[in-house]
Amino acid sequence: MLTESKSGHTAGPLGLADIFAALYFDFLNVNPKNPLDENRDFLVLSNGHVCPILYAALANKGFFDKDELFSLRKFGSRLQGHPHRFSLPGLESSSGPLGSGLGQASGMALVLKREDKSNRVVCVCSDGEHQEGNHWESVLFCVKYELNNLVVIVDRNRIQIDGSTEEIMPLKSLKEKYLSFGWGVIEINGNNMDQVVHALDKSKHHRKGPLVIVANTVPGKGVSFMENNYEWHGKTPSKDEAEKALFELSKRRVA
Repeated sequence: MLTESKSGHTAGPLGLADIFAALYFDFLNVNPKNPLDENRDFLVLSNGHVCPILYAALANKGFFDKDELFSLRKFGSRLQGHPHRFSLPGLESSSGPLGSGLGQASGMALVLKREDKSNRVVCVCSDGEHQEGNHWESVLFCVKYELNNLVVIVDRNRIQIDGSTEEIMPLKSLKEKYLSFGWGVIEINGNNMDQVVHALDKSKHHRKGPLVIVANTVPGKGVSFMENNYEWHGKTPSKDEAEKALFELSKRRVA
């Protein structure tokens, strides 16, 4: 998909693959045959540039034909570099400006809570977005309104487009920061499926305010020359690199 587009982000989507598999095939109540079901759960992708993994999850879930994945970022495609709310079934929000997703998700969660609805809202965001001030305004908002129907998943992969998050604007312990703001916090290895599933299951029983899952992931997970290399944040593989990457990923699947 990314090689075909010659544009896009590779490392983040690979690091989030385990989380999106758990979300769409175990956790979220979503139905591709009725994408606007009023009882559905909502997913807001805040760091929209990792949308290849969202598109792949939606296609494999049956929201649209998998062949369409190869139209990523092409002129006229429904699969743009950031998701557009009305382009594809299953998309609940548009994204673009970083740090804005939690504001959208918290608004959805507040409306659902006031209407006494049981739908859950999940917001996936990046660690780099925690360098944005508007994200922290939303963090305060979620605590004030005790949004216990909201789960935030932070992709703590420690890279952004220009280097390490800790070199560019240190974030240190996000667990301690969220705890100090009054959130419930679960910290996991985001590439360990057992830990991912357990954390999501645990979130269903969390009743005291908003909950964040700090998911430590490996950017470029499963591809030796991409793992933990920030240069792959916003870079696509050549045809030869893609073949090597797919070979390495296929070996992991067999193992």
